[in-house]
Amino acid sequence: MTGGHLQIVVCAAGPAADVTQLITTAMQQSWTTAVTATPSALEFIDMEAIERLTGHPVRSTYRSSPGARRSLPAADALIIAPATYNSVNKITLGIADNYAMTTVAELIGRRVPTVVVPFVNAALAARAPFQRAVADLRAERVRVLLGTDDGWEPHPPGSGNSRQKAFPWATAFEAATRLAGEVPAGRTDRS
Repeated sequence: MTGGHLQIVVCAAGPAADVTQLITTAMQQSWTTAVTATPSALEFIDMEAIERLTGHPVRSTYRSSPGARRSLPAADALIIAPATYNSVNKITLGIADNYAMTTVAELIGRRVPTVVVPFVNAALAARAPFQRAVADLRAERVRVLLGTDDGWEPHPPGSGNSRQKAFPWATAFEAATRLAGEVPAGRTDRS
């Protein structure tokens, strides 16, 4: 699919600092983008650079007034990247304790094509709750880029910094556009 609107949700992990790579990749394919950040992710990103590129403010909280208008286009695809251990588990359980998680829950519920790219170490990825979360998301038709087939594996504990530059931004975008291209033409339940 060429063109569309990509909603990006960033979580508090090192690769969040490089989310402009995803934004640029999307823009090169005629997609518009907007970024929502978990509250903790705000410390990882350059909000001004993101806002300059996207033309939209980075959102991390609910609208300031009840009657305020929504200013973003309807999402054609959603990418949650980097997704932390905590966020993957929250998404699966439907925990919407901040604006970003509420956005994710709603867009998945609306069946917006969704890609999740976890950034977790191998010890966390080995935990049963995380493995169940990944399986449950996949069962809900969410594309989780993780494992040998995706070329993106959990990193050894303590080695996250060295893996940050290899984060699969382009692969996530390709997966999202592929999913968006598979959406039935008559679908009207987009955000």
